Amino acid sequence: MTATAAQRSAAQRDAAQRSAAEQDAAGLIVDAHGAPRCFWQPSMPDYHDHEWGRPVGSDRRLYEKICLEGFQAGMAWITILRKREAFREAFDDFDFERVARYTDQDVDRLMANPGIVRNRAKIVSTINNARRAVDLALETGSLAAWLWRHEPAATERPKTVDLAYWNGNPTSGASVSLSKALKKRGWTFVGPTTMYAFMQAVGMVNDHMSGCVCHAAVQAARAQFQRP
Repeated sequence: MTATAAQRSAAQRDAAQRSAAEQDAAGLIVDAHGAPRCFWQPSMPDYHDHEWGRPVGSDRRLYEKICLEGFQAGMAWITILRKREAFREAFDDFDFERVARYTDQDVDRLMANPGIVRNRAKIVSTINNARRAVDLALETGSLAAWLWRHEPAATERPKTVDLAYWNGNPTSGASVSLSKALKKRGWTFVGPTTMYAFMQAVGMVNDHMSGCVCHAAVQAARAQFQRP
């Protein structure tokens, strides 16, 4: 190998290492087609690409998401995602008017269901939160409208979402405010971290990494979304 070729090879290697370091800092991976995506996309590709961060306006699906985020506390989200259909079957597709009427017999039934997370406190919380959701919907006309009031203003959001932001911000001012408001109304398992994960998932914020191909798609969906 000539000196020029060796230098060229070293330069290419250094460039590749810089590129990899930049991708790491940006919280990105590059998929098989050369597209940059969030670092966690390979573990949940369909959820990342087609669901997470897309705005949700359905009362039922928002209630479901709050409950599942509560079940996720202390666990990996992929565990809950794999059990989601079993949760939907067990909790009447998260129809909170029906869940609100659950009794102790339903708690026993759910505790015997191997398809879900059998945590009594979280099951009881889901039933409690259904009752609180009914109350809130009757009071304000829509659970979704009340929840979306807590969407943060654009001025509260970072200019860039990267790995440093992701790791350094498990909560936000808006999630703290939402958590306090829900707790005041009697909701449980709705801490600030859980509520931030909820806001990320249902599109109240766009926390796809700024360089991810889904970031712009989610931003467009948020722009078109009619707030309830």
